[in-house]
Amino acid sequence: MRPTLFAVAGVFVAAVLSGSALASAPQPAKPVPADLYSGRWYEIARTPNRRQNDCQGDTVDFSGWSAAGFSVVQTCHKGAPDGPRNSYKAHGAALPASDNAKMKLSFFGGFITQEYWIVDLADDHAWAIMATPAGHYVWLLSRHPVLDPEVQALALSRLRALGFDTSKLVFDEPPAATAPPA
Repeated sequence: MRPTLFAVAGVFVAAVLSGSALASAPQPAKPVPADLYSGRWYEIARTPNRRQNDCQGDTVDFSGWSAAGFSVVQTCHKGAPDGPRNSYKAHGAALPASDNAKMKLSFFGGFITQEYWIVDLADDHAWAIMATPAGHYVWLLSRHPVLDPEVQALALSRLRALGFDTSKLVFDEPPAATAPPA
């Protein structure tokens, strides 16, 4: 997603996306530590959406966490994990009184904004489930390009328990190169 976590994971305006998951996303299950908004996240799976059509090797790079916000670079590769790179930069901020579990990203100098919620994350913070507030779009993000099959099964089970239809998920191919964006 260039994106995608939290992919990021992920996508900017629900109005330009297609697909559906829920009537509304579940409230975040637990507080999110600030360090989740630093470093690279890899998209493992997502709800189909126009913005990420034909994307593979999606990553979300967070940096510069402060009270004023953080920077995000969402990258996808069109057609294949080593396909042409497409990146978007955004500014993000945790929403007040959300224990860092809800964030708003601003793209194109604030012209486009989108709220995202971290509805659940692994106890060891190895994966996170990010959704739009309406629940139409969801992403499974990981600190590693590939999840261990048992860990992935657990994360998918958690998605189902939260009410998301995992049969509609698109599974991402890991990126061919894992270097952070310039």
